[in-house]
Amino acid sequence: MNATSVASNEATTLLSVEQLKVQFGVPRGGYPWSGKATLRAVDGVSFSVRRGETVGLVGESGCGKSTLARAIIGLAPVASGSVRWLGNETVLPAGRRDTSRLRRDVQMIFQDPLASLDPRMTIEQIVAEPLVAHGRQLARADMQRRVLTMLERVGLNAQHMRRYPHEFSGGQCQRVGIARALIGEPQLVICDEPVSALDVSIQAQIVNLLRDLQRELSLSLIFVAHDLAVVKAISHRVLVMYLGRVMEFGDKRDVYGTPRHPYTRALLSAVPVPDPAIERARRHLLLRGEIASPLNPPSGCAFRTRCPDALDACAAQIPPPVTHGSNATRVACIRVGDG
Repeated sequence: MNATSVASNEATTLLSVEQLKVQFGVPRGGYPWSGKATLRAVDGVSFSVRRGETVGLVGESGCGKSTLARAIIGLAPVASGSVRWLGNETVLPAGRRDTSRLRRDVQMIFQDPLASLDPRMTIEQIVAEPLVAHGRQLARADMQRRVLTMLERVGLNAQHMRRYPHEFSGGQCQRVGIARALIGEPQLVICDEPVSALDVSIQAQIVNLLRDLQRELSLSLIFVAHDLAVVKAISHRVLVMYLGRVMEFGDKRDVYGTPRHPYTRALLSAVPVPDPAIERARRHLLLRGEIASPLNPPSGCAFRTRCPDALDACAAQIPPPVTHGSNATRVACIRVGDG
C-alpha cells in the first residue's frame, strides 16, 4: 500500500474519533476511604483513519496510546466524545453503545501474544472463535478449511491446528493472534504494540507480515508502538500523544522530516542513528524533569513543564490543534509558526 493508493481513498473515512475522553476514578493516597481523584487517561483526542491506510500512535509509556485503542473498540469506558464508523456513531458517552457492527468490522491484536490466547483451547478453536461469536453458520469442514487457509496466510500450517498456545514461540503466538483477528474479514485492525514483546528479528517478520496482509486484504491499521523506527516503516500518518492529548498528527514524511512540535522533535532526537559519525554530530534535545501525573496534569499545554520553548502563555489555555503545511499536519503548540 503506497501513498498514492491511500490518497486515492482519502474521501473514504472508515473511523472518525472526535474529542474522545477516557477517565478513571482512582482512590486518593491508595486508600478506598480517602475519596477518588480523576485520572484523565485520554483527554480530548480527535483523529481519523482512511480506508487502506495505517495510522501510527506513538508517545512515552503512560501517554494513553493503549487506552485510546481499547476505547475505540469498546474495551475501555468512554467519558465523552464520539467514535464514528463509516459516519455512524458507534460508541456514545454514558455507557450507551451499539457496538455489534463495530465488533465485526474492527478487530484487535494484543501486546502479549501468549497471554491473549486461551491456554485451554487448541489453535483451531482460537482462530475459529470469532466466526462462532459472530454467528457464522458454517459446517465443521468449511470452518476447518477457513481456519487452515488463514493459518497458512500468516505462515503456519495444518500441523499447528491441534496444538495449544504453550507449545509455540512468542512470534508464532502472535501469528495466531493475527489469524484470529483476520478470520472474520474486518476492515480495520487495531495493533496494540504487537511487536514489543518479540525479538528484533521476529519484530521485522511480523511487521512485514502485517504490511503484506494489508495489501492483500485492503486493511486499515491503527498501529500502537514505542519504537519510532517501526512506526515509520509501517505507517502512512502518525499521531504523537503526550499525557492523554494529541501533540502532532500528520503525514509521516512531515512528522519525521519536519517535526513542528517540540515534543515530537525530542522523541525523534532520542532515536539513535547507526552511523557513528552522524550520531556524534547530532544535536540531542534533552527534556527537563519527569512526565507529570495524569491525576494532576499541568494547566494549559500538558507538555509545558518539560518544554524547552515554553512561554508563560502556555499555562493559560490548552492549545487547540492548528493545521500547518501542504499536508495539513495538525500541531497543538502556540509557538508553531513563530519563525
